[in-house]
Amino acid sequence: MRIEVTCRRLRPESWIRSHRTYKRSFHTHSMIAPDCADKILANLRTTPQIGAELRRLAVEELSGLPGYDWCGVYRLEGEALALDEFVGAATDHTRIEVGVGVCGTAVAEDRNQVVDDVRQLSNYLACSIQTRSEIVVLIRRGDKVLGQIDIDGHEVGAFDKSDESFLERMAEILAERWE
Repeated sequence: MRIEVTCRRLRPESWIRSHRTYKRSFHTHSMIAPDCADKILANLRTTPQIGAELRRLAVEELSGLPGYDWCGVYRLEGEALALDEFVGAATDHTRIEVGVGVCGTAVAEDRNQVVDDVRQLSNYLACSIQTRSEIVVLIRRGDKVLGQIDIDGHEVGAFDKSDESFLERMAEILAERWE
């Protein structure tokens, strides 16, 4: 079951204080509205779906958010990440070795990755020439990494701590019903 959620982005407080400063900062991101995040997470918590079906619902919900231009989940299989469910353009990166690219780095360093401009990375795996920013949030059960949520954006600086916090809460739900 998919709940239709109309999501909006909130402008950062710095923009409200000074539109001129906001424009000069070249940061175009604005945080996810808390009510929107809460509705998406509530939908995932209450659906009976598990495993791949739940992950599919999650990426479908994410793909409706402004700036979430490619949304996917990778499963950790040994020393490689395997593409699971995704919404967006097809990618050649269906298997990524741990330590390679933003996704592989997240696992190797055992921490989430928020990249403002992927063009500044020497080990970036380009999935699309339009991608400018990326966020990767690990999905864990205890200390074990099960996989990750990977989001690409077409604008520089598309993601911030509010996105990371939201995706961490989503990752907890996915981990609880991982198969």
